Order: sequence, then C-alpha cells, then structure tokens
Amino acid sequence: MKHTLLLILLSLSQIVGSSAQNVENPKKIKDVIIYEDPQFYAAFPSVIKQPNGELCVAFRRAPDRRIFGEKGNDHTDPNSYLVMVRSKDGEHWTKVPELIYANPYGGSQDPCLLQLEDGTILCASYGWAFVKPEGLSNLKKPYFDAGDAIFLGGYILRSINGGKTWSPPIYPPHIEQEVNFNAYGIPIPAYNRGAMYEGKNGNIYWIVAASDGPNKTSNHLLISEDKGLTWKYASIVATDEQASFNEASIYETPARDLVGFLRTSGMDDQACIARSADGGKTFKWESMGFQGHPLNALRLPDRRVLLTYGYRHKPFGIRARILNAECTNFKTAPEIILRDDGGNSDIGYTWPVQLDENRVLVTYYFNLANDTRHIAGTMLEIKPIKNKRK
Repeated sequence: MKHTLLLILLSLSQIVGSSAQNVENPKKIKDVIIYEDPQFYAAFPSVIKQPNGELCVAFRRAPDRRIFGEKGNDHTDPNSYLVMVRSKDGEHWTKVPELIYANPYGGSQDPCLLQLEDGTILCASYGWAFVKPEGLSNLKKPYFDAGDAIFLGGYILRSINGGKTWSPPIYPPHIEQEVNFNAYGIPIPAYNRGAMYEGKNGNIYWIVAASDGPNKTSNHLLISEDKGLTWKYASIVATDEQASFNEASIYETPARDLVGFLRTSGMDDQACIARSADGGKTFKWESMGFQGHPLNALRLPDRRVLLTYGYRHKPFGIRARILNAECTNFKTAPEIILRDDGGNSDIGYTWPVQLDENRVLVTYYFNLANDTRHIAGTMLEIKPIKNKRK
C-alpha cells in the first residue's frame, strides 16, 4: 500500500513539475541569420517593431580588419558606422544595410533603438575619435582612451518617418560625476549602451554611465519629457566604492516601479538589478545572483518579463529567464539556455522583440569558431499564461 501510494505521489509530482516547466520555459523554434558578410565585423544590435509591423534591427558595422592582413578586430574602429536592416517576418531580412549615421569625427558604437508611441524612433549611440600621436599630448586630461581611440561621449538621433531619415545628433547633458573630457576638450556628454523605456506617463527613462574615478563607472538616470529632444538629470542608480556599473537597460513595471538591469565590473560578472518605487528619485541595487551581461527586458502579453543576456563563460552562448510582472523573482527564475555554441566570449548583447502573441525574436551578435561576427537571432514560442494578460 505504501509502495503504491509513493508511486502515485511521484507520478503526480512529475506531472506538476512538467507542467510548471512548460509554463516557465519557452520553446525554441529556430536560430536565424539577420546579417552576415565576411568582409564586415557586425555587432551590438537592437531591434524594434514599428506600428506597421515592420521589424528594424540596427547594429554597428566596421570592416573585418583581417581582410587587410591585420591580426584581428577591436570594438573601436574609425570606420564603424550605424546601419539597419528590415524584415516583415523576423526571418527574412534585407541584404544591404541602410546607413543610419556615419560619425564625421570617428567611429560610432551600439545603436540603441526605441520605438515611441507617437511613431518617433530614437537611436542612442556614442563615438570614438582616432587621434594621431602628436595630438594626444595636447588633449585635455583626463580622457578615456582605447589605444589611439579617444572617447567622445553619447548622442541621440531621431526619426519621424520610420527610419528613412534621421535628425542631426542631439547631445545629452554632461553628468556631474563624469571626470573625463572628450577629444574636443569638453566634458563628456552622457552615454550608455542599453534599452531606454517610454513610461506610462510619456516620460522617457535612460540609465547612463559615468566615469566617477580611475577605471570606475557608476549608473545614473536621465529623463526626457519631450520625446528625447532634451534631457534632465534625475538620480544615482548604482554606485559603489569598489564595483563598477555600466551598460544598463531600464524597464517600468505595471506597478510603475522603475527597474534597471545593470552590467558590472569587479563583481565576477554578476548581473545586478536596481529598483525605484518613487519615479526614479531614489534607487536601491543588489546582485541578481547569476552571471551574464548586458541584460534586456521585454514585457510579454501576459505581463511576465523575458530577460535575455549573453553568457561570456564556457560554454559561450545566449541565455534568458522569465520573471514575474514586477521582476521580483530574479533569484529563483530558472535559467534558459538559448544557445551554447559560441566560438568565444565575443558574443551577446541581446535585444528581444515580440513578433506576435506567441512568438518572440531575441537578437544578438555571434560567432562560431571565432569566425565572422554576425547579427543573429533566436525565435521562441512563449504562450501567454491564461488570466495574466493585460
């Protein structure tokens, strides 16, 4: 009798566990190539879905330096331009990228798109100027350099016609905590890589980074009340005497909490979360208890949140978690492996978009066996949980 009862209980637990797993874990449909060309190093994508249903993926493209006989590539390049491809279904993409912006003073990085409710598209980026040795000694110090590349700081582009044309750069304010000057000798304009968010009140929230000391960065909140034309400083999001916080995305929960998902340095690649319950006036940060960066959040039709990130440890790949509506279960939400076949750590920078009620496309850059860096995506089926729709 006891043996029979034990078998029944075991069977029930397996059924319940299987059901819970099916609810939490999306079904992978396929991996897709969004853009690949052996002559170019393509990286750092972002994706939006326009009101007409068209998908746009923006990314940074530069020559693959190996075609010139050079040993490899850097993330800074004087010919790094912002470009974009389009798709109607998430699987078939335009072959020839459209130019978004070519910085006249150097290379640009990480185009971060945001589709606004009124149809406007924002694209946040930042740039590097390549200064010859005789010019370096004349630059105002301190400055942030990567070899011959001197950091220029951030800028924002706007489009009101679906990305066909773009405005001249809008330069956000300098963050007081930022200690560096750019190649022009002026304080660095605010910058960062990560998703901005349009709140329910119409405000646009943007977590930016600032070098607040030697080899150390912190995160801060900027707010725009006029669709990205002007920006005001709001608060410190995360700072620490030892650890650094940099690339970050922001998300607004149904309860109107502002939640930042932060990349760190000096914390063994621990992902961090910062939360504000007062509209961004104050934040409290903590470790999420797992490794991965940068992170990006997508609200699903049932209000759960798909959190995606690159995993730059063996096995290299792309991972995700599904959080509850208020993003409070980050330490217990199961980790989902989308890919584990990356050639090395030079991968990731995920950005998800909802294709339809049941399907999501997660975009990122990738390489196999250290080959051409390309823009790829993973299609997922994530069915909404009943009674949890908006």
